[in-house]
Amino acid sequence: MDRLQKILAQAGIASRRKSEEYIKEGRVKVNGEVVTEMGFQVSKKDEILVDDKPILKENKVYYMLYKPKKVICTNNDDKGRVTASSLVECEERIFPIGRLDYDTTGLLLLTNDGEFANEMAHPRYHIFKTYQLDLKGILTPEHIRQLEKGIMLDGKKTLPAKIKVTNKDFEKKQTTLEIKIQEGRKHQVKKMFLYFDYKVTRLHRSQFGFLTLGSLTPGQSRRLKPFEVKKLRALANGEVLED
Repeated sequence: MDRLQKILAQAGIASRRKSEEYIKEGRVKVNGEVVTEMGFQVSKKDEILVDDKPILKENKVYYMLYKPKKVICTNNDDKGRVTASSLVECEERIFPIGRLDYDTTGLLLLTNDGEFANEMAHPRYHIFKTYQLDLKGILTPEHIRQLEKGIMLDGKKTLPAKIKVTNKDFEKKQTTLEIKIQEGRKHQVKKMFLYFDYKVTRLHRSQFGFLTLGSLTPGQSRRLKPFEVKKLRALANGEVLED
């Protein structure tokens, strides 16, 4: 027996958190009955429907996408905008791990494995994500020190970060830099710099853990190799694998 949200995540319906939302919204039935109880236990013999469609156990797949601008990280959009999952040629129903903003580019992971998605996205696993960005204003050493140490955002202190300034354009009053963070809160990078009144004008995720975009161009994707998935899982759980 397993919790219903865990079974939905394992079936590739959505992440565990999103699966919980589906349950709360009354979109899930077990043996013909709507279930809204969190932690409801089900077995492999139970018939489970989401939006009146039976869930199917899919082969687990893992992809990396070079997300372009003007692409959203949800699977459904009532405004008809391009979704990240639609850019990946894949028979399975996949979803993004975390989100990159509409105007943010770079490395995005997609999967139908809810457990893997949770390991990659949950802040307790502390996988570093690297971003390249431009700021309006000249970033000061004191602000760098505070950002690296952690600042209070939305009532919670950010985890330690690493910042490397690559260029300061005093004429244009612009700073170009690289930042590595361990979390993935909504709009986190933008909010961190806005805390000191710097506006992010360009944001690009260049690295996720040890993964880089390599030769991918905007809109292109590739399937992760089994050893990459294994290494990411090990990284999330504090283990070290030999190459």
